[in-house]
Amino acid sequence: MNFRHDILPLKNIVFRTALRIVLNREEAEDIVQDTLVKLWERREKLDKVENLEAFALTMARNLALDWKEKMDNQHVSFDDEAHDRLDENTNSADKMLAQKETTGAIARIINSLPEKQRTIIQLRDIEGKTYQEIANTLSISESDVKVTLFRARQAMKEKILQKKSFFL
Repeated sequence: MNFRHDILPLKNIVFRTALRIVLNREEAEDIVQDTLVKLWERREKLDKVENLEAFALTMARNLALDWKEKMDNQHVSFDDEAHDRLDENTNSADKMLAQKETTGAIARIINSLPEKQRTIIQLRDIEGKTYQEIANTLSISESDVKVTLFRARQAMKEKILQKKSFFL
């Protein structure tokens, strides 16, 4: 087991997963660090792990949920900095503003979802994981992943339509 080759490449996906749960950049970075350290400390036992990425995501998810429970589900504002990177080809100030507002609105809608739905949206729609990979990571069935994803998307659609009708 080589830290640089086997464990370090997992840091970005672990970070994004942790950030989606804790909604705090600094805490997500701490969770990544804790996860990577724990993986390294268990490196001799990791040969028995079938999917190291799923194992690392599960570990990070559990650490993030523990942190969130300690904070009594205190909601922290979404860190727009990482999600507001605009297309370099955008040339109009109006387009840039509209894109920033849309990105922020979608981020707020995702963050308003229950933790399980938010995590599954993150893993499926943002990370591009398969239903099976998500099921393994979250220790749930594939059908539960599909149902939860459907409900999350429906909830997002309803919230978007509510916002749209508010402005019409």
